[in-house]
Amino acid sequence: MALRLLMLGPPGAGKGTQAVQIARDHGVPKISTGDMLRDAVTSGSELGRQVKETVARGQLVSDDLIVELVRRRLADDDARGGFVLDGFPRTVAQAKALDGLLDGCPLTVVEIRVPDEELVRRVRGRRICESCGTTVSAFDGEPSEAQACKVCGGRLVQRSDDSETVVRDRLTVYWRETQPMIGYYESRETFRRVDGARSPKDVYAAIAEAVASVSGGR
Repeated sequence: MALRLLMLGPPGAGKGTQAVQIARDHGVPKISTGDMLRDAVTSGSELGRQVKETVARGQLVSDDLIVELVRRRLADDDARGGFVLDGFPRTVAQAKALDGLLDGCPLTVVEIRVPDEELVRRVRGRRICESCGTTVSAFDGEPSEAQACKVCGGRLVQRSDDSETVVRDRLTVYWRETQPMIGYYESRETFRRVDGARSPKDVYAAIAEAVASVSGGR
């Protein structure tokens, strides 16, 4: 059965990294809202111009525009055999629109659940190299104590948006906006929740098991 997977998880849960790996292992594209918006603007299409003008005005891209971007992306040849969605849908309205686009095709939904305090610890411990941009995560020992980048030897610094206040604000927004959508999906037989407070390797194994349990009907 083709993998049609939606990944959910708060900032710092490792959702994006896990989505990339599982998409690669299944030979399907990872489709994210950010990538679609950038590609649309770069394309110079009429839809892309609408997106560019909306962003230039400092406004949020409407549900209608986002859904149309997703519709076109899912129609591409590489996505017809499956996909991993990251960052869409973000609202119940978008989730209902996605159901319409899938037209009855099953969607596996995996939520990575991590306690807020653990997410704060991870993001506060994250460092980036001033020279090459390599990110050192809280899983790689104790980055707060690391002195130099293992790739180039550059100095590791904390990103300005990785402060505890910013992280907690982002989590508040995430739960306020996303909890209704989680509720929309979690009663479905194709919904799974995995413990994201473990190592990336263990979380990936749990996601793979969750995907297999859905495709196997267990």
